[in-house]
Amino acid sequence: MPNHPESPASAADNNPLSRLTADCEHCFGLCCVALPFAASSDFAVDKAAGQPCTNLQADFRCGVHQKLRGIGFRGCTVYDCFGAGQKVSQATFGGRDWRQAPETAGLMFEVFPVMRQLHELLWYLAEGMTLEPARSIRSSLSSAYDETEHLTLLDPESLQNVSVSAHRAQVNELLLQTSELVREDARRRQKGAVRSGRRKLNPGRGADLIGARLQGADLSCANLRGAYLIAADLREADLRWADLIGADLRDADLRGADLTGSLFLTQFQVNAAKGDARTKLPPRLMRPAHWPGSGRQA
Repeated sequence: MPNHPESPASAADNNPLSRLTADCEHCFGLCCVALPFAASSDFAVDKAAGQPCTNLQADFRCGVHQKLRGIGFRGCTVYDCFGAGQKVSQATFGGRDWRQAPETAGLMFEVFPVMRQLHELLWYLAEGMTLEPARSIRSSLSSAYDETEHLTLLDPESLQNVSVSAHRAQVNELLLQTSELVREDARRRQKGAVRSGRRKLNPGRGADLIGARLQGADLSCANLRGAYLIAADLREADLRWADLIGADLRDADLRGADLTGSLFLTQFQVNAAKGDARTKLPPRLMRPAHWPGSGRQA
């Protein structure tokens, strides 16, 4: 069970993003069973897919939830399912858990990663629909959201056969358009503004910035899609309106960084990074519990 920063918003909330937040209370511990992990800096032991973690209790709660990072299960505190766990547990399988109905276990565990990918796409599309500079394609974003949501409501057997890669490719075209519209609008509004004296950088999509020294850099409006920012020094960096979809932020130092308005940043990415009370996050995200001064960002 992941170490979420605070209780998620109610599923009854009308905000689509709130419905894409993990609700472990209504999940059958799927991330603790369905997914494999290997002994590493993130996990203390090996575990095969479909094998329950030894820390998973009978009520699907984690028996070591409060000390995961201290005993070598840092990966558990980073993972986020975008609400796929409760969707599979309560909707796809109608509240029948894999212990009470063991015949459902195999299919349930296969469907969970599919649902997780679809919910991730829903997250991006829901965010895109809120962005004013992308209003010209809002109807297309809404249609793609509805189509993706329809896929999540399929029966287990049909869901198992969904080609997520093909659907993702279609959605990505819209997300690219959204990114370009938002970043161009931000660049236009920045013209004529007093320059901060920061290094202005735009490394580009998929850039290798592993361990890069980028403290105080101006990365605003940059295209950092799929960039490798593992252990990068981003202290006090300006990441406003930067496209961060798929960027690898594991152990990136975001202390004092400004990610206000950053595009397609997820809780999963934030959880994997290092931050502090000065790190500015978009309001849709929460400060990880393992960061100093945890709590929701305004």
